[in-house]
Amino acid sequence: MPTKAEKTAPLRLLARVRDVVVGVESAEERLRKITDIVAADMVAEVCSVYVKRAGDVLELFATHGLKLDAVHKTRLRVGEGLIGQVAATARPLALADAQHHPDYAYRPETGEEVFQSLMGVPVLRGGRVVGVMTVQNKTRRRYDDEDVDVLETVAMVLSEMVGSGELVSREELAPSDGIALLPLRLEGIGLNAGTGMGRVVLHQPRFRVERLVAEDTDFEKNRLKTAVSEMHGALDNMLESSHIAKDSEHREVLETYRMIAEDRGWLGKISEAVAGGLTAEAAVQRVRNDLRARMSQIMDPYLKERVHDLDDLAQRLLGHLVGDFDQTPDEEPPEHMILVARNMGPAQLMDYDISRLRGLILEEGSPASHVAIVAKALDIPFVGRVENVLDQLESGETVIVDGDNELVFLRPGDDVRRTYERSAEAEAERKAAYATLKDIPCVTADGHRIRLMINAGLLLDMNHVSEKGVDGVGLYRTELPFMVRSGFPDVESQRALYQKILCQADGKPVVFRTLDVGGDKVLPYWSPRTEENPAMGWRAIRISLDRPAMLRQQLRALVKAAGGRDLRVMFPMVAEVREFIRAKRHLEKEVDRAASRGEPIPDAIHVGVMLEVPSLFFQISQLLGHVDFISIGSNDLFQFLFAMDRGNTRISGRYDLLSPLVLNFLRDIARRCDEAGVALGLCGEMAAKPLEAMALIGCGFRVLSVAPPAVGPVKNMALSLDTKPLTQLIDRVCDLEDHSVRECLRGFARDHGISV
Repeated sequence: MPTKAEKTAPLRLLARVRDVVVGVESAEERLRKITDIVAADMVAEVCSVYVKRAGDVLELFATHGLKLDAVHKTRLRVGEGLIGQVAATARPLALADAQHHPDYAYRPETGEEVFQSLMGVPVLRGGRVVGVMTVQNKTRRRYDDEDVDVLETVAMVLSEMVGSGELVSREELAPSDGIALLPLRLEGIGLNAGTGMGRVVLHQPRFRVERLVAEDTDFEKNRLKTAVSEMHGALDNMLESSHIAKDSEHREVLETYRMIAEDRGWLGKISEAVAGGLTAEAAVQRVRNDLRARMSQIMDPYLKERVHDLDDLAQRLLGHLVGDFDQTPDEEPPEHMILVARNMGPAQLMDYDISRLRGLILEEGSPASHVAIVAKALDIPFVGRVENVLDQLESGETVIVDGDNELVFLRPGDDVRRTYERSAEAEAERKAAYATLKDIPCVTADGHRIRLMINAGLLLDMNHVSEKGVDGVGLYRTELPFMVRSGFPDVESQRALYQKILCQADGKPVVFRTLDVGGDKVLPYWSPRTEENPAMGWRAIRISLDRPAMLRQQLRALVKAAGGRDLRVMFPMVAEVREFIRAKRHLEKEVDRAASRGEPIPDAIHVGVMLEVPSLFFQISQLLGHVDFISIGSNDLFQFLFAMDRGNTRISGRYDLLSPLVLNFLRDIARRCDEAGVALGLCGEMAAKPLEAMALIGCGFRVLSVAPPAVGPVKNMALSLDTKPLTQLIDRVCDLEDHSVRECLRGFARDHGISV
């Protein structure tokens, strides 16, 4: 076991560094003194500090052991050399033989050729790398974990000085766009549709950690324990006072977040940092910085979002430690506010007055995040992944959030504001006009009935069935309740949910898609598998057939919930007929099981397939003999058809769904289904755009399932449509070799008075 002297040595080092940091000398002189202290304490011939400057350049600012002439002359780009690698990865590096590492970059002006070993750690502030601190030795020294930990803790103490503007001005590091308070247009990804304008409210005011080094580690441990207990209690109170229904999926999102607050690994890391000599708040900040820096290295979407939740909780814990756990602004928020943050958790969104909230902008965020799920439930326009937005605006400035077009307008000029206001007025008028269509059947001008349905995934979505006057739910995504729980939901929990869905549908059909997880949808209680191409990997029906007990439980719950009603079940990601037959047999076994036990069974069962894998098309003749209906999943189908990652912005617009290739494909499927008497629909994003929906009707589709906001525009288009000339046009353009016939279809709509 370490001796008492060994335990207190790092604390003495931190105390000496702290005394220098708060000294009166210039920042560079204090930095030089710190390198002297660290080199002596860690028995290293060299200690150096590199500071990040504009252009992602790391400049040597202070050194003990290298040639002093190299200070301010030696520069490395982020990613260049070993120092650059530490900055690029935000991870420590410890090498006994640094000179033979493939990333070693020799700088002759430093005189470092005599030093064999190197250890470097990132200097992190707010989760961003602001510098790198290194030690070097002439011998091939093997630095251990304790050495790395000590240097990381020193780097934490340095971070405020390095990143506060004392060494490099903040103006130098600010983005070039937007700093002159000019209007600015930024792009992101739309995480919820809608448009809103208001004044900026910056979320998560920065907590300034004044005390970094602990005077008494036992005292700091007790402070941490008390703050954690207070945080848990505050979260429990928030759950009790939340207006979100206790039996909704949104409630489960918040309850899952509350369970994450108990994460032992996260709390353990903070406790270890306290034991290493930091104050409780500095320990939280250090662990938070490390998590933030590693976010960019995490590829799995579920894990990335859970790290965001921990970042949110760290902010709350800091608030309890500094005595201010209410993170909403002290002043009265504006009547129309736009919330802007790097990221946030679902509970933090609920801290704000939702009645005043007109939009949400995040630097990060994803469709799978808990905050996106809650924002959709509350119908808040939301644009995420807006790079550097926090660096380019100030609290109180006017901003427009356009979730429909995935845009953010900072400090919009009068012309942009007037355009937005006119657009908002026109949109309100259109919505009012669409509302008058609610009770009008969706029938084309020449008498063809179009069954217009909605896609849903939350209980809250079921309100749209009556509000929009649709024919039912063409796609109910069942995976969300699985994704927000800490464990696999049992049969009874699933049955209760599915029964509520059917009750809210009030006799209208609901197509339940069985569990579609994998790819970008990961269950928290499964160990994630690393796959090079998860969209084409172990997901959906492939998981269900490999885990039949899981599939059987879901089917059992559906059969129980639909007792005395019609049941519609659809299997996703089917690549060959044999997969569908195997899945259907599991459903038949569950129906037989219920019947043998005298339990109510569905009045009728309709079993279908989601056609989203092109290979299934080549077995469509065999498939039609086994299915009651087919639903085209256009999102994945055309991604696979074109070998195109729809999340890749460089190629996402390269191929047009309104091309002869696609229309020919769809027309052939529609013809084959019509001949076999099998119902056909489409439930992907393609159907949600009036022009694309018009083309689908021309290809022979009579069932379209869309997102609720698209119901009005698509119905308005269909009511003004005469299908005969449209079908003739589709037949002609299918023989063309063009890349796209979009403009041809748009011209047809214009000439025939069709609203698209």
